[in-house]
Amino acid sequence: MSATNSTLLITGANGFVGRHVLAAVEQGVFGSVDATVAPSGWDIREPASVRELVARVRPAAVLHLAAQSFVPRSFEDPAGTLATNVIGTANLIQALGETGFQGRLLYVSSGDIYGAVADACLPVDEDTMPHPRSPYAVSKWSAEQLCLQAQRIGKLDCVIARPFNHIGPGQGNQFVLPSIARQIVDIERGEKEAAIDVGDIDSTRDFTDVRDVVRAYAAMFHSGRTGSVYVVASGVERKVRDMLDAMLALAGLDAPIRQDPARLRPSEQRRMVANAARLSQDTGWRPAIDINTTLSDILDFTRNLK
Repeated sequence: MSATNSTLLITGANGFVGRHVLAAVEQGVFGSVDATVAPSGWDIREPASVRELVARVRPAAVLHLAAQSFVPRSFEDPAGTLATNVIGTANLIQALGETGFQGRLLYVSSGDIYGAVADACLPVDEDTMPHPRSPYAVSKWSAEQLCLQAQRIGKLDCVIARPFNHIGPGQGNQFVLPSIARQIVDIERGEKEAAIDVGDIDSTRDFTDVRDVVRAYAAMFHSGRTGSVYVVASGVERKVRDMLDAMLALAGLDAPIRQDPARLRPSEQRRMVANAARLSQDTGWRPAIDINTTLSDILDFTRNLK
């Protein structure tokens, strides 16, 4: 995107990340742009709907977030997941081509595409071979290849983002840290006994504040190399247990931890950490928000919900 006013079309703007993207646009993180979001009822699976939106907006750039992103649902409805994530992306690429789109498409994929990675192969980077283990992961990798295929034949300027776990204020309670925050706040208010119920909190993951992830997307628009794939990650391996302890300390609470069998999920990946060196080298991006700030903001957001 240039420094002049331009239109950034955002698909999937109503989700957790999309709301932070819109806030970042307002703050000027993406430069001097106007954000346009897909309207309510818009269906990326319908070619006519996608063509109408693209023709009407005539975007200067596109941030493609729209997806069926709940992994368990992808096992229940693999065809629906592929229709949204793969065919939907194909519809978007075709519509952009039909309108003579000359800007950049940033496709947001997922670190889930890598599947199970041996400890000896950590940290994950862009050269790690994907081994997707869910229909969701398959759909994300497939959509990546559609974007890159269009780039290879000169029809699209695209960049691919592969974000790992992102966290921050506004994330749904089905995710582990908001769930913990909800319990801490309920304890503070005397609405729950002083105990934290958890599942597996000793696996490690690479967590990045969602606001840093959004800054990474802005950096890819401005400085990413066309046709490039970028891992977005903190490069720090963290246990959920350690983050839980930090949240309790921030709240000034001392509560026992109870493992709830109902919260346990099978996890073949005990450790995960990724390397975003390519993104840093090409764009200068690095995570800027301290993990304790992130955890404090999650707690404050939860306190303000009631």
